[in-house]
Amino acid sequence: MRVGTFALAAQFPGQGQGEALHRAVRTAEVAEEAGLDAVWLAEHHFVPYGVCPSAVTLAALLLGRTRRIGVGTAVSVLPTAHPVSLGEQAALLHLTSGGRFTLGVGRGGPWVDLEVFGSGLPAYETGFPESLDLLLRWLREPRVGADGERYSFREVPVVPRADELLEAPEGPPVVVACTSPASVRLAAERGLPMLLGMHCGDEEKAEAVALWRRTALAAGRSPEEVAAAGHVSAGVLQIADSRAQASEALAKAMPGWLHQGLGAHVTVDGRARRMRDPHAYTELLCALHPVGPPRLCADRLAATAESTGVSRFALMVEGTGDLAATEENLRRLGGEVLPMLC
Repeated sequence: MRVGTFALAAQFPGQGQGEALHRAVRTAEVAEEAGLDAVWLAEHHFVPYGVCPSAVTLAALLLGRTRRIGVGTAVSVLPTAHPVSLGEQAALLHLTSGGRFTLGVGRGGPWVDLEVFGSGLPAYETGFPESLDLLLRWLREPRVGADGERYSFREVPVVPRADELLEAPEGPPVVVACTSPASVRLAAERGLPMLLGMHCGDEEKAEAVALWRRTALAAGRSPEEVAAAGHVSAGVLQIADSRAQASEALAKAMPGWLHQGLGAHVTVDGRARRMRDPHAYTELLCALHPVGPPRLCADRLAATAESTGVSRFALMVEGTGDLAATEENLRRLGGEVLPMLC
């Protein structure tokens, strides 16, 4: 089992954007000190739900600030980025970090981002497979050209080549955020591990893993490759001396952040959207994830791994919105929970 942290750079009510970004940076630094496996960075545009607009840029900073811990994007939003540009950045980080970078990509949502960046709604609705395949080719081939619906260009050399790193010649690992059966099948056909969201319970995640396994085998992936997929489960973690104390700490802070952050999303085409009730969503997250004393947190992580087959975790530890509390949460995770999982 590999346990990492999920840094959203969440802007809580009353906080500045710089404060939220500083907490994300400190999360990575303390996570390495605490012995965690990885830090995963979220990307959002124009909303206080998360104020990091470029996960790869923040990843570059954190790879320079750390020496051991893996750094991944969860996720870079592919419909608003050119796959070649993103591939170049991923290769650069892979090579200069000695293989510590993982590129997570996803579709994002039908947000106004698509208008601002000029990609349009089709990039979200139908263009993701083409963008993903072009990205994968860029990371794996010496020369790449394109003749698709969205991208068409003459063949050019890939510079820098991600496969030149002797420690990890296969290039940077790529994971795909999966929120529907269609995205699960898309990832499985390409042999790419899934990033499963924190709104999902163990049963739903187990169903996604089972669908991924069936689809990957049907697509010709070997049983060994399927068994070693390394899916990632996102979640919330809050450690306290009792479950009531941990839940109360999140209940005081998360609803305000969720109300402010989720409510700021604007659809590109004016379609209606239903926002989760912030208090009910906080209660759901506390029920689904390791929230409570260290023994409970370790047992919950072990139970999720056993029931779903997911071996990696990306745990949000900034749910109180407070920097000191976030750092303490990380240190207790590394010092009290991880030893129980060894």
